[in-house]
Amino acid sequence: MVNSLSKAIIKLTTGLTPISVGTKFFPTDSMQNEYVELFNYTQTILFELEKAQISSNSIETNLIRDIGPENIPQEFNFYEIRPAEDRIEEYALVSNIVMGSDRYFYVELPNPSNLINIFVKIIENEKGQIVEKSSTELVAKMLSKNDAIRVAIELIGIGLERGIEVISAVGMTGAASIERSINYRQSLGSFPGVAFTKLGGEYALVFDGPFKLAQSKPSEFQNYLFVDLIDSTGYTSKHGKTQLVDLMTNIKYFIETECGGELEGYREGGDDFIARFPSKDLAIRAGLDAAWFALDNDAKIRAGVGRSRREAGERAQLVDNLGSTSPLSLVVFELANGLYAYNIPSEFTRTLINLFENEKQKLIGVFAFVFIITYLLCILGLGAFSFITIILALIYAFVA
Repeated sequence: MVNSLSKAIIKLTTGLTPISVGTKFFPTDSMQNEYVELFNYTQTILFELEKAQISSNSIETNLIRDIGPENIPQEFNFYEIRPAEDRIEEYALVSNIVMGSDRYFYVELPNPSNLINIFVKIIENEKGQIVEKSSTELVAKMLSKNDAIRVAIELIGIGLERGIEVISAVGMTGAASIERSINYRQSLGSFPGVAFTKLGGEYALVFDGPFKLAQSKPSEFQNYLFVDLIDSTGYTSKHGKTQLVDLMTNIKYFIETECGGELEGYREGGDDFIARFPSKDLAIRAGLDAAWFALDNDAKIRAGVGRSRREAGERAQLVDNLGSTSPLSLVVFELANGLYAYNIPSEFTRTLINLFENEKQKLIGVFAFVFIITYLLCILGLGAFSFITIILALIYAFVA
């Protein structure tokens, strides 16, 4: 969250309403710790550009779109076990999307069966990793939540063909997926299906009878990142062409080697590129990495994440249409059916935010100092010099 003073300053300078500054996410490994430190050190701001309309119907529609209708049988029941909140929560976004944590899934058979070994082979063919296994249960980790749900549906279909009712659930950890399976049984019964969370709510797909799908495969939609350096002409004039080339080359190298991206159509010395990623969380993290690195090199980028090259490019171009006082370094992406963006603020904006978020006592002291000295100068007939007090107070606030 963000306090009212910071929110007012951010809205005044950007024309946008912030949801949060930094993140409250608690890291559990070195990669997460690195990103959390960068979120908080740079005071990265989450903006809501177009509010998502969150409902059970919209979540079902988006689920079918993201998994691919070809991977879901025509006959199924969609249940809401616990409704989602009608707002985007920063912690859940960082956890489930940016960090890509919600990708474990649990599978349970009613009785011991060799079917569990068949499931293991299918999961491994889908690039999943088996965490635990017994004759009736297994826990696996997949590349994404959508992959976990898609593969769970495939396993349920195979079980139903053999007259075996399979229950599955997806969670942030193996333990969370097991707990979700317990909630599923308590709420809906022992029917074959898969339980999962979306936007803070808990849902399930339940299947009444056997179904046959073609070979299950990820949706044809890809995850693209469009990156464009803002005012590259001005950057070149200030720093030179060589530094521009070095900046873009370093971003390109990092995206390819650390983020699993495949660059398309990059021209040496250019100021933009498109990269394709195997998952949405990787695309967003790559956009954040590019924006953080650019800011550290006195540059700003506009970036967009989308399911196609055009969609990613259009989202990056939204930066040009925002009514901010200066171009914003933004990473724009879709969440549910709304549009959201991470902004890497300038050093000046970060200093102001830090004052309002973490230095309230200093801020109160500065205002008290300005008020008292200005009042005394006015009494002495020297009110015209009160601006000097304001300048000194600002210098103290930023330097101390």
